Amino acid sequence: MSLWGAETISQFGSQVTFLALPLVAILVLKESTFKVALMTTVEFLPFLLFTLPAGVWVDRLRRRPILILGDLGRAAALLSVPIAHWLGVLTIWQLYAVGFVAGICTVFFDVAYQSYLPALVGRQDVVEGNSKLELSRSTANIGGPGVAGVLVSALTAPVAVLVDALSFLLSALLLGRIRTPEATPPREERRPLRVELLEGLRYVVRQSYQRGMVACVALSNFFGNVVWSILLVYAVRELGLTAATI
Repeated sequence: MSLWGAETISQFGSQVTFLALPLVAILVLKESTFKVALMTTVEFLPFLLFTLPAGVWVDRLRRRPILILGDLGRAAALLSVPIAHWLGVLTIWQLYAVGFVAGICTVFFDVAYQSYLPALVGRQDVVEGNSKLELSRSTANIGGPGVAGVLVSALTAPVAVLVDALSFLLSALLLGRIRTPEATPPREERRPLRVELLEGLRYVVRQSYQRGMVACVALSNFFGNVVWSILLVYAVRELGLTAATI
């Protein structure tokens, strides 16, 4: 229940981040379309750069500390946004840095929580546990942007980012309640990072189902981000929509 609650909060927080940070750039900093679109690139760049090595690193370490550090890292990065705004020193470059750091933490959190489940609940409950975690992820994908929009409309974009940062702290507290022992993977079984990474890639390339799924997700993410990078600017500046309506 602690992992499920933490993952649910974290997934909702990630969705709020993806909407709230660009809205800070649009509504508060009044940045150009190109600079706002570049933020989408910066936020998703960690998924391209770090997902594969993250899979190898997570296999070598205990998962719970990775999850807690991922939440604390995102909380600290996001907390800097409202503080800088209230001090009058917030810039688009800080938003880029925050988006990039939050993206890295999200990569490690998402890889770690899925592989942590079997060690936490045992093989007999993996299917039920995965069902609950996937339910939370899907619900967050649907409801998270709506929550972000309401927060931005009601509290302003910087305050919405503050609430988002506090949500990651709550997620870390829930993970800290887990007391199930977790063994550290033996060091003698480790191989060079490059060897393990290439082994995983070869597995994906050789499996036709895996190749198809990877190609499908890659195309969907690429063109989805093309649309998303300019959709908010269009909705706010051309259509005059509020954050809640968006």
